[in-house]
Amino acid sequence: MSLTRRCAASVALAALPLALASAAAGAAPPQRYGLDPVHTRVMFAVSHAGFSQALGTVSGARGSLLFDRDDWRSAKLEVSVPLTRLDLGDAKWNAATLAAHLLDGKRHPLARFVSETVEPLPGEGENPSDRARVCGALSLRGVTRPLCMDVQLNGYKRHPLPPFRHTAGFSASARLSRAEFGIDAWKSVIGDEVELRIEAEAVRNRYLDTGPSDDSEPIADDALPPSPSDETPDPSTRAATPDPEPRR
Repeated sequence: MSLTRRCAASVALAALPLALASAAAGAAPPQRYGLDPVHTRVMFAVSHAGFSQALGTVSGARGSLLFDRDDWRSAKLEVSVPLTRLDLGDAKWNAATLAAHLLDGKRHPLARFVSETVEPLPGEGENPSDRARVCGALSLRGVTRPLCMDVQLNGYKRHPLPPFRHTAGFSASARLSRAEFGIDAWKSVIGDEVELRIEAEAVRNRYLDTGPSDDSEPIADDALPPSPSDETPDPSTRAATPDPEPRR
């Protein structure tokens, strides 16, 4: 090897550690975000005796997200949802849904999801993927089962309103069997498959100092209906059902 080539090789070897260090410095770690409880909401839909899909929402979710748009696989999500803030649009139905034979909101006021794997889905052309399959463990009513969600990144930028914090916005969907979580009452009235839709906004370095909590009104014992058999009438129609006509 000539002297010129040996000098070039030496320079290249000497520069290698600097190049590796520069690359490592350029690979920024995932940023930490907190879920905005006002702009994060879970919607659920479940069959009502085959006539319609009963729709409800739960607000006030809290949690943390580690996220780097260029590295979905490094993302980690932990979220708690206060079930006692459930709203089906009717106070009696809310109470019935939170009763011991269904969600048992008095003993299990929170649902919790912790991600385990995040797999990006293919993007279009040369554009990076804004979709991913997020799988993890859902704890509901004292039972933990696997759950996967299809997630769409809607926006990843500074918010246009003060204080202009960097915000990531997502839409997600999933399906679960309520029976797998021990929620199997009223089989003739309530379907087993529950469809979930989640809209979430996560703000960088905000909403991280408040842990998951249920800040709604406590559930009084006399506010919940008794455990039913499978033949128990639909609670929304019980009061409206007329007495049978007297025999003539």
